[in-house]
Amino acid sequence: MVIIPPMFRLTREVRLTACSPFTARRGVIQNGHAGFPPLQGPGHYLTVQVSLEGEPAPRSGYLMNIKQIDEAVRADGLPLIEEYCRRNLLGYGTMTRQLFSQFKNRWPNLDRVQIAFSPYTTWSINALESPMVRFSQKFEFSAAHRLHNPDLDDQTNRELFGKCDNPHGHGHNYELEVSIVGSPDASGQLIPVDILEGIVINTVVNRFDHKFLNVETSEFAAVNPTVENIAQTIYTMLRSPIGSAGAKLASVKVWETPKTWCEYSE
Repeated sequence: MVIIPPMFRLTREVRLTACSPFTARRGVIQNGHAGFPPLQGPGHYLTVQVSLEGEPAPRSGYLMNIKQIDEAVRADGLPLIEEYCRRNLLGYGTMTRQLFSQFKNRWPNLDRVQIAFSPYTTWSINALESPMVRFSQKFEFSAAHRLHNPDLDDQTNRELFGKCDNPHGHGHNYELEVSIVGSPDASGQLIPVDILEGIVINTVVNRFDHKFLNVETSEFAAVNPTVENIAQTIYTMLRSPIGSAGAKLASVKVWETPKTWCEYSE
């Protein structure tokens, strides 16, 4: 039997404000939700997540004091982000790679860095994939489905799927996150965002939005549209067109509800 030792992974999110003309005063932080410095007009609000792996120190119980993470991100990360912003530099993928390298020198046990420019758009890099970076974009569609296995009798289906076996279906507002991975090109991108968005919208969103998946789509005519099968199916649909556009599909994540989601990758 292989015994896997326990592993701790600590993640700290630091909220920043970059490139605002009203952020010269960088005093004591009063409200971390408002960014650092607090956003007071034009500017960019973003978040930086830092994940570290290792064992907590016996004396403190800390893997890392989060105040040290906050200070490092504000001292080292914010100037780099503002440089890209103020000089209109291209390539947030390249910037993410620089941040990861910078923090890796400080923390050899660094596992992951993620920069979120909105709740729907992130760049990230993790130790196993470095120096490649990930770009993730969120989408949404609304659809109905019925969870039902035609090879089982009605009683067994009801016991297995409960009210989700309703013959008339039920609906969800699905959230879809598509992540691509690779080395940034000269512009600092993997592929242009509008190209990725066009592929996902034309391949998936327009096909599934406001549809009864079991009845109106060929993909789920013989496949039970569980969130697991939806994630795998969308991955299969996107792999080739994203590859043809010059990127590699890393993963697909589908939220059925805010409490239930599935990620699929190969």
